[in-house]
Amino acid sequence: MMKKKKSHVPFRLNILFFAVFLLFSALILRLGVVQIVHGEKFQKEVEKTENETVNLPVPRGKIYDKNGNVIVDNKALNAITYTRAKGTKQEDVLEIAETLATLIEMKTEKVTERDLKDFWILKNPDKAEGKVEQEMMKIKDGELELSDKEIYKLQIDRITEEDLKQITEPELEVAAIFREMTKGYALVPQIVKNDNVTPEEYAVVSENLEHLPGVNTTTDWVRDYKYEYTLKSILGRISDTDEGLPGDKLDYYLARGYNRNDRVGLSYLEEQYESVLHGQKAKVENVIKGNAVQETIVISEGQRGSDLVLTIDMELQQAVEQIIEDQMLATKQKGGTQYLDRAFVVMMNPKTGEILSMAGKVYARGEDGKMGFQDYALGTMNAAYEMGSTVKGATMLTGYDTGVIDIGSRYYDSPVKIKDTPVKKSWKDLGDTNDLKALEMSSNIYMFKTFLDLAGGHYVPGQSISIDYDAFRTVRNYFGQFGLGVKTGIDLPGEATGFPGSQLNPGLLMDLAIGQYDTYTTLQLAQYVSTIANDGYRMQPKIVREIHQPTMDENELGPIQKPFEPTVLNKLDIDQKYFNRVQQGFKLVYQGSRGTARGSFARKPYNAAGKTGTAQSFINGVEAVNSTLVGYAPFDNPEVAFAVVIPYAYFGKSSNNMNLTVGEAILDKYFELKQTRAAKPQQETPDTDSDTQQETPDTDSDSDTQQETAADEDEAQGTE
Repeated sequence: MMKKKKSHVPFRLNILFFAVFLLFSALILRLGVVQIVHGEKFQKEVEKTENETVNLPVPRGKIYDKNGNVIVDNKALNAITYTRAKGTKQEDVLEIAETLATLIEMKTEKVTERDLKDFWILKNPDKAEGKVEQEMMKIKDGELELSDKEIYKLQIDRITEEDLKQITEPELEVAAIFREMTKGYALVPQIVKNDNVTPEEYAVVSENLEHLPGVNTTTDWVRDYKYEYTLKSILGRISDTDEGLPGDKLDYYLARGYNRNDRVGLSYLEEQYESVLHGQKAKVENVIKGNAVQETIVISEGQRGSDLVLTIDMELQQAVEQIIEDQMLATKQKGGTQYLDRAFVVMMNPKTGEILSMAGKVYARGEDGKMGFQDYALGTMNAAYEMGSTVKGATMLTGYDTGVIDIGSRYYDSPVKIKDTPVKKSWKDLGDTNDLKALEMSSNIYMFKTFLDLAGGHYVPGQSISIDYDAFRTVRNYFGQFGLGVKTGIDLPGEATGFPGSQLNPGLLMDLAIGQYDTYTTLQLAQYVSTIANDGYRMQPKIVREIHQPTMDENELGPIQKPFEPTVLNKLDIDQKYFNRVQQGFKLVYQGSRGTARGSFARKPYNAAGKTGTAQSFINGVEAVNSTLVGYAPFDNPEVAFAVVIPYAYFGKSSNNMNLTVGEAILDKYFELKQTRAAKPQQETPDTDSDTQQETPDTDSDSDTQQETAADEDEAQGTE
């Protein structure tokens, strides 16, 4: 029996070994198929599910003025972030938020009612289910069909104020942290706190990171504007992490690799150069285990945004803004200035188009309820006004080029009376007037008759005039070539063009000739006078001079990445002799014995030229006067041109010369800075430009000339 039993054991073992062999063979074959045939596919699947690459924002580029002074920088901040893994439950995030709340202090003013309701549902799941108990029973019985989203909405709607009052102060702080942790995409770091993170908070969170999955301590940045009240409206602003990408451009930015909570330029310079300033994002790989980010591997460091060097001279800019404020406060002490509340100045290089100063101030009540000055530099490019006689240079050149007048042409300056309209006249009867005298003494009548002749009108005192209304189109075409009534082309968004009058009649054509009909911006006025100073070359105004590569050295600019060369927008096809003639007339305005600006500029060493202007306007139903001034210097080799616009400078029988005091002060400051800077390297007075060495022409200082300066020389009574 024992022998018989032994004979069966080897056979059974053989069967067992053979079965094991077959199983191992199948396993090895399967492993071979998995590793060799499908290995690459499964490896990619593993990497996809366990490793996620995301792009992280970097600090924006800096902004400098033309002299290398930092205008906008980035200030480093300690920050606490949270990166939520895919599939992480809200309850898990809430648990981390509760732990984090014991380590940091969190402001709660951003928490909304909806945030509190979401938080209440998570904290009170049983009570939340009770809010929809009847609906859930009907769903269970098959009497009702509702999606999870619809059920959740019912819960939200049924949470009462009494329910929310149950949330304690510590819980409110948890809700604020939870809100920040959950407001973005999974795997994208969300800033939980970057405002006033204390060293103690930073340290204690760092020590407890192993108990806070997804939480990290890092460095964030915030835009640091070095000149708080200077040029702020032109620089624009960026969004914060709460705003993120603007809704109207969401698809645009997402298609370019932005995250929804990225900070981007929202207006003006920050928006215009967003693609330059935002930089190259860092790439990191999140290693995920379960529902937590276990490790973050840096793939590429990224690079902060490129730096902008502006054409703006911030020392000059600040001085111009201070001049505006000082002169406005002084002028408002005079009568008839109740509506004087703003002023604008643009200074630019007429040969290159570079903007040196772009200043605007408005005197208004602030958020604190107190009256004070606010930055309104934007008004230089998007607020349009009637500019008055400053545009008469364009009127004269239009007349020359169309053959209506020529050098030395004369009109008799006396009041004009058209049937059924008020009398139109100059500020005083000037008698026999040639083209130079018309500019020097600002004759309205000369300009009226030039445009009437252009339109084929025949003036007979007391009679109606028939004209060719196509003259309006002709005039506006010429004015547009100087930059009046068209976009200047400045490298900023939101530029206005002004408003052309819609009605057509002879009287309005006459008003157009003296700047009393169409409206223009201060920037357009500066481009116009620059075009005259530059012999008919209209240059594109630029506020950015260069783009520089970012550098690690905080005190140095990197290599030039892109320079911006001067751009000629158009060249007026008008004989140079006519430009010379208007330039001569402009010089007489500033330096001639009868010039309307001679009291301010006749004895200045920088040899300036330009044109004064006043224009009737209306505010709150009251007729007020806009006071303007354009100019450039030195006369023979212009390096700076400017426009001053003072809307609603005075009304009634009062008057003031704020346009002249501002214009004189800004030119004085420009040449003072130039001389000071030239003297610094050698510690001695630099050679003076030959243009500024010319003798000032003999000028008459009689009281009649001073009265002419203050006169409302542009008053076109009875505008139709």
